[in-house]
Amino acid sequence: MSSEQRLEYEINGLQGQSEVLAEKLKILRRDYAIAADTLIRFQLEKQIEQTEAEKKKLDQQLDDLERASSSGKVYHALLKLGYREQTRTFRRFIETHSVGAFLIHGSLYYGQRWLLNRLVRQNVPNIITGKVVRIELSRIARRSDSAALWRELGGRVGLGRQSSIPEIAERVYQWWLTQNVLLILYDVDCLSETLLHDLIRDFWLLLATKVKTANPQVSQFKLLMFLVDYDGCVDSWNIPFVERLDPTWKPDNPVKLPEINQFSDDELTNWLEYSEDELPTNLIDQLEETVQTILKNSDNGIPELALDEICQLSGCSWYDEEEKWLKF
Repeated sequence: MSSEQRLEYEINGLQGQSEVLAEKLKILRRDYAIAADTLIRFQLEKQIEQTEAEKKKLDQQLDDLERASSSGKVYHALLKLGYREQTRTFRRFIETHSVGAFLIHGSLYYGQRWLLNRLVRQNVPNIITGKVVRIELSRIARRSDSAALWRELGGRVGLGRQSSIPEIAERVYQWWLTQNVLLILYDVDCLSETLLHDLIRDFWLLLATKVKTANPQVSQFKLLMFLVDYDGCVDSWNIPFVERLDPTWKPDNPVKLPEINQFSDDELTNWLEYSEDELPTNLIDQLEETVQTILKNSDNGIPELALDEICQLSGCSWYDEEEKWLKF
């Protein structure tokens, strides 16, 4: 077994252990939420603290190993490429609020899913151990079928498909009382403008209001919702998004992150110079040629095509690594 294979074996082992601890945390938090006996609650609280510490230590070991592997180095370098405006905006909101909805939007192949995973991993990694709900809105056949939307949402939160919107919101609210909650709605561009407006007004506003009016001591967990637009059309819709944080902002108002743009010549050049310790030397030694190659083979900087090209130049495959790198 080569050193690279051994490293990959260790990484897979630690990933398995981390998943086991994450599941253990979910069970402990659920038991803590329903326990009535004071002594039992105290014991569960200590077990939760111990398990969280174990997982934090394990995840740090995993992070170190991933950085040591060749593909891991490329991955960590790519986490620094582009998306600066979106990252800054997200951080401004998340540093002061634990509840929020965010629109990620851009044209096809602009790396919406990659950005989503970056924002979560780099800014709210603990939310991964909570409740994660993924909804593919492309499954809804008709763009204006509101009944189909609510059936899909009700089914994804574990309720019957005839559940009411308040029941769906209440289920998510009950989750939030005991754990972090992450809601991801892919393909919001598959909805009509009216249906997306209804989703925000009838579901998110109701849910955010319940959380906002709860006693601050009730829960210290995060509740985040991401709306992912792969077409770039939602930006022009008459939806009550906000774009910057000000004292009047309330979590029930979804945040529109800046639209994703192509990677520029200067952006790629600066990134390559900054990431020289994590990338193959041939990419850095022929820096200008590398930048032009990336731009040429990515239709002038389309993000996903650029990421694919960088991986190829670095000796790995974007498509092979995608499932490992993108958890959501």
